[in-house]
Amino acid sequence: MIKRIAFLGCGSMGEAILAGLLGSELSPSAVVSTVRRVERAEELAHRYGITALAGAEEPDANSLAVQGADVVILGVKPIGIAGLCREISPTLDARTVVVSVAAAVSLSQLSSALPPGQPVVRAMPNTPLKVRRGVVALSAGPTTTAQQQALAHEVFVSSGVVLDVPEDAQNAVSAISGSGPAYVFYFAEALAAAAEEFGLDEDTARILARETVAGGGLMLTQPGADPAVLRRGVSSPGGTTEAAIAAFQAQGLAGIIAAGAQAAAARAAAITEELSAG
Repeated sequence: MIKRIAFLGCGSMGEAILAGLLGSELSPSAVVSTVRRVERAEELAHRYGITALAGAEEPDANSLAVQGADVVILGVKPIGIAGLCREISPTLDARTVVVSVAAAVSLSQLSSALPPGQPVVRAMPNTPLKVRRGVVALSAGPTTTAQQQALAHEVFVSSGVVLDVPEDAQNAVSAISGSGPAYVFYFAEALAAAAEEFGLDEDTARILARETVAGGGLMLTQPGADPAVLRRGVSSPGGTTEAAIAAFQAQGLAGIIAAGAQAAAARAAAITEELSAG
């Protein structure tokens, strides 16, 4: 059970994780966060009752935050992860689990910037964590024990589904669930645009698209839901939906989606290489 957790950097994703944790049994007194600006630190402290330190005011904020922490969440951009790891290394307890939510930062890159044997976990969360409907894929480092991995699960389980995956699957996870919400939003944009082409006003078009996508997603969360079965349930033979699906197939929509996912995965791999070269 987590007794103390540090969030180093607390942007929108970090705040979503934080809010989920505090919605479980974790006390605000168990949380410390570091951010750059004093105003942001004051905002987090006021909103959640946690301890929040601003680097602009306390240069050693990150090192102070990790002292005695069971888990440390690295919430800065990928390019800043290695430097942050080196900064906190002298203060980390050997048993503290370091969890990175930065895309494309490998376990070996984390480990190389931390003390030898430090427990590390690579996480790929997605933005629906903000509404407690996220999915998070975790990959644990070789020195991370099952108990330490369970602590990483505890960080995310109140905000969504948590899966354990081998690290070589992380780029695929990033392409599907990490970037996936943007694909859904893009589809909703296109659906609303199509509605406007029929002559519907903008507000009506957006409501139709938004609620249709949200309602369909909710149906997919029901036990045993299968997207193909649900699709066939709406597609009456010779009907309007069947005509639309046939048009999607003729335009190669499935292939377009696959190509987008491949491009996202390739970019994730490229970022990992760029970080190694840097």
